[in-house]
Order: sequence, then structure tokens, then C-alpha cells
Amino acid sequence: MAELKTCPSCGQFFNYNGLRDICGKCAMNEEKIYEEVYRFLRKRENRAATIERIVEMTDATETLLHKWVRKGRLQPAMFPNLGYPCDNCGKLTAKGKLCDTCTTELKKDLQTFDAATEFREAMQQQEKATYLAGRKK
Repeated sequence: MAELKTCPSCGQFFNYNGLRDICGKCAMNEEKIYEEVYRFLRKRENRAATIERIVEMTDATETLLHKWVRKGRLQPAMFPNLGYPCDNCGKLTAKGKLCDTCTTELKKDLQTFDAATEFREAMQQQEKATYLAGRKK
């Protein structure tokens, strides 16, 4: 069942059915802008355009471009300078929620944490073994 929501773009109420976060009117407007951006990027000389250049030459905003890349409507494989901000540092990335640098850093931190946990458990086991070995029956 649809629920009543306020469109974040225009402020009008609309029936939210789980498919779009904006009203139908704004969705049609976004679609027109997407068509304009896609026509711009299809030209060979514009395929390597940066986000700033696309915003300058079309009616699109950076937020819309990030949204379309995140949803897969604009493929970074075809347009190499497109991406969306990393959730951690804000650097542009083309896949996932984190950039490669933040992913590597997070993996390193997790490995350090795992090693510290293993060391702590080994020390606890050693203390137990020492305590039990010293007991006489």
C-alpha cells in the first residue's frame, strides 16, 4: 500500500510506492535532464568530461550525477571521470560505498584488531594453563 510523502525536490505530496523517492513531476524532469546528460556524454569528445564540466554544460547537478552513477545508470567504465563520493573521505569512487584507499585502511585495521584479539585470547589461555598446572591434588 502506498504512503503519502513529501517530495524532497519540490515539496509537493505524492504517493510513495517504494520505486521513486520523488514525485512523478520531478521524476519526469530528472529523466529529461538525464537524457540531456547522456546525449552530451555520448559525443566522443565529451566521454572523458569531469563532473564539473557536465554540470557546466547541462542542467544536471552534482547530486543527480552521483545518484545516477551509484544506481548504475551512468557507467564509469564508459565515462571514466564519473563517480560518487566515498562515504568515509569524500573522494570519488565508482564502486561500493568506500574508495580503494579507505577499503585498504579498513582491512588493515580489522587485521590489527583480529591479531590483538588472538593475542589477548592466547594470553588468557596461558594464564589458565599456568594456574591449573600449579594446583596439587
